[in-house]
Amino acid sequence: MASLTVPPVPTWPRQDAIDLHRAFKGFGCDSTTVISILAHRDATQRALIQQEYRAVFNQDLARRIASELSGHHKRGMLLWILDPAARDATILKQALTGDITDLRAATEIVCSRTPSQLHIMRQTYRARFGCHVEHDVTERTSGDHQRLLLAYLAIPRCEGAAADQAAAALDARDLYRAGERRLGTDERAFIRVFSERGWAHLAAVARAYRHMYDRSLEEAVKGETSGSFGFGLLTILRCADSPARYFAKVLHKAMKGLGTSDSALIRVVVTRAEIDMQYIKAEYHRMYKRSLADAIHSETSGNYRTFLLSLVGSDRAYY
Repeated sequence: MASLTVPPVPTWPRQDAIDLHRAFKGFGCDSTTVISILAHRDATQRALIQQEYRAVFNQDLARRIASELSGHHKRGMLLWILDPAARDATILKQALTGDITDLRAATEIVCSRTPSQLHIMRQTYRARFGCHVEHDVTERTSGDHQRLLLAYLAIPRCEGAAADQAAAALDARDLYRAGERRLGTDERAFIRVFSERGWAHLAAVARAYRHMYDRSLEEAVKGETSGSFGFGLLTILRCADSPARYFAKVLHKAMKGLGTSDSALIRVVVTRAEIDMQYIKAEYHRMYKRSLADAIHSETSGNYRTFLLSLVGSDRAYY
């Protein structure tokens, strides 16, 4: 369930474009107006606004935003105005080919998405950047981590809610034999099960594993794997269990302790606001006894804070 709030009466994209242009003119930028418009329009509306802005002012809205805003606010807004597939492709491209490779961000984008989302993202990646995402993954990753990402990108998986309990038990047995039962780990078995099975089936595998061996599959993965490979497996497993709970944990970690991981905070808020942010907020409150909005308010400031809170939306009582 999305947290994004849009006007009850559809707005006119051309008027939004004109209002944005006025906000950019003069000395300084009227960031309040920019946020009030763009942070309250859905993906279709944002695309139409960008079309109108180019038609009326012969300028690219993204370039104008880049020149008018700054810091984390600019980074977040430039991602937000993209459609979901282009946004994922852009985050993945930056994570894989930036000055510093961000393997955690790249792994999260791949391993937390559904097969249909990945299919569209791969096409968008090719169209925007002129190369296949698999090429960049191959260039910047290695070993079992690379094999997992490439398999997860390529293999179609069922997105339904049904699971074959007998098949799940067989997979649980195979994972036990490939890991905890033997000396060393058969990583290929883990890659096969985690990349070929849909989330509903993998959640059933996790239940079967606990029932059969009195130990969680997550504990087994932690004990048998490590590094980026282990992180990828855990991301898949946790999203199979509950994407909302997974992203609530990512947000909490991003804001925990000294300093804030603004890249992770921006990445989760802008990619989930139109998908399941209400569920993420509920999970965050349940696990940490604090509202997500309150946490973001404490860790951010200025227009950046206003932008994120506009996407996250007002809190409800989760009791």
